[in-house]
Amino acid sequence: MRVKRSVLGMVGVATMLLTAAFTTGSAEAATPSDQGASSRVLVAPAAPANARPASLAAASSPGISPGVRTSHVPASGSYGCDSGNLCTLVWDPTTSDWKIFYLYNCNRYSVYNWNGNGWYFDNQTGNPTSYLYNQGGGVVKSFTPGGGQQGQDWTPVYSIRNC
Repeated sequence: MRVKRSVLGMVGVATMLLTAAFTTGSAEAATPSDQGASSRVLVAPAAPANARPASLAAASSPGISPGVRTSHVPASGSYGCDSGNLCTLVWDPTTSDWKIFYLYNCNRYSVYNWNGNGWYFDNQTGNPTSYLYNQGGGVVKSFTPGGGQQGQDWTPVYSIRNC
């Protein structure tokens, strides 16, 4: 009798585990509650003049640490920049389009493989001052929200503080 209950108990546990495995949603991080409330729709610029097809480029995709939400948009395509974000566009030679980084949380972000001309749009709230830093930690540029989509040479930028 004891063995029969143990077998039934193990079958029950296995059934619950299988049910949980097939009904559980993905483990995505929650989006901050104020994102999406006031999204600006913008148009990405044309491809950089020196952009080469991905098949010819021996390059790496631009990245950031700590990680943030990203997306890709083709040259001259439209994209959204939600309220509260500093949105940066960097040409990605591995995909031949713009890679967008959505900097929402106040932090100092290290950037890598950010080369050439790109863009940013500061849609943050509360009027913070953002800073772009060079390799030695010196300020390349500081700015506050507003002013539309701005051009930026990313080559000398090694980190960004969005607050």
